[in-house]
Amino acid sequence: MKLKNNWIWALVLSLTIVGCSQTESNTEQTATGQEAVAGNKEGSKVAARKEDTKVILFFGNSLTAGYGLEPQQAFPALIQQRLDSLDLPYKVINAGVSGETSAGGKSRIDWLLKKPVDIFVLELGANDGLRGIDPESTYKNLKTIIEKVRAKNPDVQIILAGMMLPPSMGQKYTRSFGEVFTRLQKDERVTLIPFLLEGVAGDPELNQNDGIHPTEEGQKILAKNVWNALETIVIPEPAQ
Repeated sequence: MKLKNNWIWALVLSLTIVGCSQTESNTEQTATGQEAVAGNKEGSKVAARKEDTKVILFFGNSLTAGYGLEPQQAFPALIQQRLDSLDLPYKVINAGVSGETSAGGKSRIDWLLKKPVDIFVLELGANDGLRGIDPESTYKNLKTIIEKVRAKNPDVQIILAGMMLPPSMGQKYTRSFGEVFTRLQKDERVTLIPFLLEGVAGDPELNQNDGIHPTEEGQKILAKNVWNALETIVIPEPAQ
């Protein structure tokens, strides 16, 4: 208040100023209190939102890890961007490890289940196939992983990324390998992405020089393939 700097008026209007000062003080205290309440409410909202945030764990090999690319170019990071753009309360965790087999994943999963998981995206098996591992062994390992995840998180939603092998691996083996994923879909009642690399596999423009790992553009297609399965889980149906 300007009168505070006018000592002459302060002497003449001391009582008035005291009254004004008290009013201002009360007003300031009220405003400060309102700000504190607003701040507390906002903080509570942030805390509540953080508490309500659900976790999506992507558990896979080099495809999930984004081999040869920056972490933000891998499809799990692209999924996070999509979720954020839709203001959906989900946090993506990329637990992809290059070279991981289903057996390696079975050994590693316990450590990752120390914290709750709401959606689990399982992307393993490709390295088993490329190494010629018995498909029955791959099936059992993936089944065990799914069982472990459910044991810790009974309400978890599980998405299984299906994989196919090139014909060079032999017709019989290729067929048996592909059946691993369709069997798991039926036996474990999981959501299946028929072929994670759909639209990318075999295209030189969408794969790195090794012909196996997607480029940045290829990862964008993988993200779309995953989103097709994930969308119905993360976006609630409109009320009837």
